Amino acid sequence: MIVIQAKLIFLNQQDKQIVLDLMRRWSSCMRFAYKRLLEGYDRKTLKRDLQGTFDLNSRYVDDAIMKARSTLESARELGKSPKKVIFGGRDLFGKLQKRHINGKEYQKLKTKWQERRKGNLYSRGDKSKKGNLNTRIEVEKNGTFLRINVGERKYVYAKIQAGWKKNKNREGILQQISMSNIPYSVELKLKNGNIYAYFSIEEEYPEIKITKEKGVIGIDINAYPDNISWTEVDEKGNLISYGNIPMPELASGSKDKKEYFRWQYAHKIVKIAKEKGKAIVIEDLEIKEKGKRGDFSGRKSRRIRHSFSYKSLLSKIKTLAKREGIEVIEVNPSYTSIIGMLKYAPQYMITKDVAAAYVIARRGLGREEKIPDNYINFLNTLTEKELEELKDHIKNTVKNIHLKKKHLKEINKVIKLIQSLESELERVLKSLYGTSFSAYDFWQVLKVAVVTSLSPEKVKRDFSTLKGLLIQGKWRDP
Repeated sequence: MIVIQAKLIFLNQQDKQIVLDLMRRWSSCMRFAYKRLLEGYDRKTLKRDLQGTFDLNSRYVDDAIMKARSTLESARELGKSPKKVIFGGRDLFGKLQKRHINGKEYQKLKTKWQERRKGNLYSRGDKSKKGNLNTRIEVEKNGTFLRINVGERKYVYAKIQAGWKKNKNREGILQQISMSNIPYSVELKLKNGNIYAYFSIEEEYPEIKITKEKGVIGIDINAYPDNISWTEVDEKGNLISYGNIPMPELASGSKDKKEYFRWQYAHKIVKIAKEKGKAIVIEDLEIKEKGKRGDFSGRKSRRIRHSFSYKSLLSKIKTLAKREGIEVIEVNPSYTSIIGMLKYAPQYMITKDVAAAYVIARRGLGREEKIPDNYINFLNTLTEKELEELKDHIKNTVKNIHLKKKHLKEINKVIKLIQSLESELERVLKSLYGTSFSAYDFWQVLKVAVVTSLSPEKVKRDFSTLKGLLIQGKWRDP
């Protein structure tokens, strides 16, 4: 998706007011449609009823319903209550509710919130209508204009000032789009009293030439610390090379600065894949099962799931790869970190982040992760007595930590961890003796039984100590 931003200049104030009224009615229609969708109304009924209510044509109404449905689905995917969605912005609304803000500052916030709430209009592109019927780009001798449908056979023209900010070639691109009849969508937004237009065009990508036939590049993006771990794997799933790309610029800075560097890092990943002639494997962008155990549970998962940078970077990698004709494979991210740190980190003496990228790469090739026999034998030897000794060892380690005031908060976290581990440890035997359990359950149990005992206080772990257990089966060695 290519998006071009432009400022609209109206020939007179009356034309601008007509468009502002259209945006107000469309915004009200979208909010009304959202409420009706919550109540279970269908699209056809809404489309028929809303045209007369808000004095909009069928296309504008259909686009309002589409936007409302998109907002509803987005709220559900993020685990938020759709009934609590606030159009105009929850943060701004919350600030307006604070009584200590008044005078000019209050009015400024109120105006900003009302612009976001009422100053919107969206019109989808249509190839059969030569681009866009309601909001059409027209090229004249004195410039490029946006023709806005404001009623039955009534139009308002606004000059497109596309080079007002950074790229003066934008107007030329819009002129080419208007003459080629490519479908384009237009979204109008009101900001600081000015109306801006956002033109979006679907890209046509070249044919995929670099596939997983010769292997893949697995990508693991880590929220803390900010870095990208990558692994090169051959077509059989064997590790060839690996590396890390630190991303310190994403930790702070302006929105534009972060966006610039996200593109730079995406270019680096795609360059690696192009040079090595391999497809790219990333984690699935659509993470819906929030309560599922594994990599995407707990604090780290919440930080990643709600991180715009995380999804934005993966999206940019997908876009750039498609432009280069490189296949992009998305896989289920569950348990990639746990499997990586228990199976491959000690085996290849690599970090758990690189090991996670390796698991992602293998998963992209359709390789299943077989549980090592020595790990199964290790858990089978855990008797109830040994289980109690393991719990006592963890508790004693915690007690021996030097208690300083600044450490108390961390100690409390560890104590809570111990409490949650007890139930996990007690179900080890149940899982292994006669009760059916999944492979994912096994990895989770193994993590509790082995990794936590290595480092209950959550310091940096040395996974090399697992090599003897993994390869030689030395599980009775202290």
